[in-house]
Order: sequence, then structure tokens, then C-alpha cells
Amino acid sequence: MSQNATKTWCLRLVPVLFFISFVTYYCSDAIFQSYGSTSKPLNSSKTLCGGWLTQKKWESLNFNISRRTQLFLKLEDFFWREHLSALELPYGIKGSELVLLKVLAVTANYQVPANIEKLECRTCVVIGNGFAIKNSSLGSIINKYDVVIRLNNAPVKGYEEDVGNKTTMRFFYPESASYNPGLQNEPGTLMVLVPFKQQDLRWLKEILYNEKRVRKGFWKPPPQIWLGDVSKIRVLDPHFLHQTADRLLRIPLHPKSRQPVHPTTGILAVVVALNYCDVVHIAGFGYPNSKSQRQPIHYYGYDTMRSMKNSYHDLNHEADALKRLEDSGAIMYLHPHL
Repeated sequence: MSQNATKTWCLRLVPVLFFISFVTYYCSDAIFQSYGSTSKPLNSSKTLCGGWLTQKKWESLNFNISRRTQLFLKLEDFFWREHLSALELPYGIKGSELVLLKVLAVTANYQVPANIEKLECRTCVVIGNGFAIKNSSLGSIINKYDVVIRLNNAPVKGYEEDVGNKTTMRFFYPESASYNPGLQNEPGTLMVLVPFKQQDLRWLKEILYNEKRVRKGFWKPPPQIWLGDVSKIRVLDPHFLHQTADRLLRIPLHPKSRQPVHPTTGILAVVVALNYCDVVHIAGFGYPNSKSQRQPIHYYGYDTMRSMKNSYHDLNHEADALKRLEDSGAIMYLHPHL
């Protein structure tokens, strides 16, 4: 072959080599980001949803939970079809129908904002209140997810660098409610009531109708005044708490002991996210070793493990369940954890 012919052949080969190098680099980088260290999460929701790496179908996760994307109870259920429930709260609505009907008549709305509903791929992050997220500097990453779910009355102001400031949904119950949700949430934040007992629905009804407040039946006095936006209130379908307890945690729904064990709001939020979202990441989950009674358990405040002593939760059991979800590829932590 002549020198000129050799030179021409080499020049033709350059674009091919460049293309191969580019594809190799792109794929290896994507693989590293998707399956690499959980302490270096992806920086874009588009990256999370893009490409063949995220084409895991719900059925392939195989942890015995059927998917449902209608999250909240709606008034139509009580008019257009018989809404039978064999279980009482927190796993069903038996005995609470009349109170619930009054609540839903005022709140009326059961939708998630249209800009989220219409997404082909939803990226979600559930922010636990655990000490593990403190000094993580995850705030800017958390704000990039389509849906950010927060729990109870966990503060945002003053902690933005670690936990971000975007809140799409905040799960709460009366004892964990803030009297003024606007102080820690964005104007569009959905306030999702998790009714663990009939008194929880009664509390909301009394707030909505400005009725006399009944204080009995709560382990901690809930706010007597609530300044939240009524149009942003949603009532979580007890189906998800039932699913969490029965399918994931496998705890008895009819306990013989006087002190029943219920799922925490945190693991419930993870199950809701798994139902609604295509990509689910979590942060701020995990409690310190129970032997360390003085170890802080939240990224805020001064509560320690001692405050969890008489709780209605089995924290070790929930930790094992989260580990199973992580091992199956259903969830990913945004920071190192035990």
C-alpha cells in the first residue's frame, strides 16, 4: 500500500475511533454514576431517568408490593362506588366514613400538581429526619428531584445546605403538625395527613369547620390553631400504611398486645414513593446504635434515642426492610450509612 493510501485510510479511521471512545466514556461514566458510590449521587433528574440503565420495571423488583399511583382519598369514592373497608384506621377507614366524608367535602382536592403528574419519569427523594444527613451538604442535590417528600415538622430554614429547601409533599399527623406550615414549606407544598387513628381525622375536621377542639386521644397535644392552606391538604389512602405493614414489614395487623407496632411515617413515605415514582432515593434515614442513649437522633433539636424508648415502632425491623429495598435496587441512599 502506498504512503498516500495509508494516510488516507488512517484519516478515515479517526472519526470511527473518536466515536468508539466517546461511547465508551459515556457508558462507563453513566454506569459509574448509577451503580457507584452512594456518597456521590447523580446531579440531574434527567440523568437519573435517561438511557437504558434506568429501565428497571416495577415488576422486576419483586418485593411483593403491587403499584398504585392514586395516593390520596377522594370524595368520589363515597358517591360513585361502595367504599368497603374491613379494617379500622390506620389500615382502613371502617368506622371513620362520616368524619372522612366531612373532611373530604371541604378539602375536595386529591390531585398531585399537573407538572408532576404528566412526567414520563418521576424522580423522588424522601428526606428522613435522621442525624445522618447533618453536615452532608446535600441540599443543592435534593432540590433537583421532581418530588421531595419531607416528614412531620422537620425544619428547613437554617438547614438548607444539608436538606435543601424544596418540599413537594410533607407527611404529618396531628401530634407532628406545625401550627403554621408556611414557615417551613413552599407555598405549593402538599400537606399530606396520615391518619393513624380516628381522632386524627376529627382533629382535621374541627380545624376545617372551626369546631370546638377535643384534646383527648392524643399522645401529645396537637395544634389548636392551624394556618395551612386548605387547598393543599390531602388525606393519604390507608392502603399504603396497610401495604407497608402487611407486605413490607409483615407486622400483625391485629396485635394481641396492648401496644401495637405501626410503621413510622418515614418508611411509609418510602413505600408511597415506590408506588408513585420511577426513581426513589432517600437521605436522613437510620438511627444510631440503640446502646448510645445520648446520641442525637435528628439533624435538628436535642432528642436522643432515649425518646424512642416507648415508641410504637420497631426500628430494627424497619432498618432490615430498608436494607432489602436497597439490595433489590428499589432505593438508593444519597450518603454513606450503616
